[in-house]
Amino acid sequence: MTVHPAPPFDVELSAALAALNEMLPPSITPDMIQPMREGGLGAPPIAELIGDRPIRHEERTISGPAGAPDLTVSIFSRADHVDGGPGIVHTHGGGMIIGDRFTGAEEYLNWVMELDAVVVSPEYRLAPENPDPAPVEDCYATLQWVAQNTRDLGIDPERLIVGGASAGGGLAAGVSLLARDRKGPALAGQLLIYPMIDDRNETVSSHQVDGIGVWDRGSNDTGWDALLGDRRKTDAVSIYAAPARATDLSGLPPAFIDVATAEVFRDEDVAYATRIWEHGGVAELHVWPGGFHGFDAMAPQAALSVEARAARLAWMRRILGA
Repeated sequence: MTVHPAPPFDVELSAALAALNEMLPPSITPDMIQPMREGGLGAPPIAELIGDRPIRHEERTISGPAGAPDLTVSIFSRADHVDGGPGIVHTHGGGMIIGDRFTGAEEYLNWVMELDAVVVSPEYRLAPENPDPAPVEDCYATLQWVAQNTRDLGIDPERLIVGGASAGGGLAAGVSLLARDRKGPALAGQLLIYPMIDDRNETVSSHQVDGIGVWDRGSNDTGWDALLGDRRKTDAVSIYAAPARATDLSGLPPAFIDVATAEVFRDEDVAYATRIWEHGGVAELHVWPGGFHGFDAMAPQAALSVEARAARLAWMRRILGA
């Protein structure tokens, strides 16, 4: 494979990345997992993120997958929520190895306010302590619980989507496949924000982004090795763990897929959208020029970040009729 240099970073984002890399190196190695969990990546407490906005936060314990521990989920809704609104099962990012149900809250709390959506975010089990299928099964169990409790939650069952970023995007794609194949809850859409969906790490972009940006080729190896162990890159890998391996992408809910040009996941995500179209499905694809992985979360004030988040919100308004 001929590997060319990575596309350049957006000028505004490049300045933000230089500051970020002083705290967050491009490559995450296995020995860094626990320190990163303990450090919390500098995320403010959820109460601080909510601030003075009229948002209710409730925690509940729900049943996990068969034979697995119970799950803690956080439920967010507007104080003036009108019953029968949209529902979003949010699957957080973190490479399958870090993060918690509040990762990504800065954006999903805006969905609560803008869409009058009820967001349910599960504390799914992390690898390597809990390898595949634990994370995706926890997320699917959450979707099932939400679908069974839409009346109590004030959600219209026909306006229910699943979504997340990075590993959370991969989990959302896996949950969508599980719902299709198990004839589970009907989904109105799947929001796949630069999703992590291919354990093989063999695309051009996966080679281009090595030692630069955020979540490079080495980080990707760390995450997938933790999730899959010795099964990685073999035929024993499930399509629900690595949705890029699915050969049949028919019968899925409409997808929103976005990704940046200067990140590992670019080629696998573009290919996933293309295969959805090839199977007669619906996908909206955005490829953000000059973005690094997670650019909108790490530099939310940048012009490209504002545009990316606005595009997701616009798609959800159309899909959910909100």
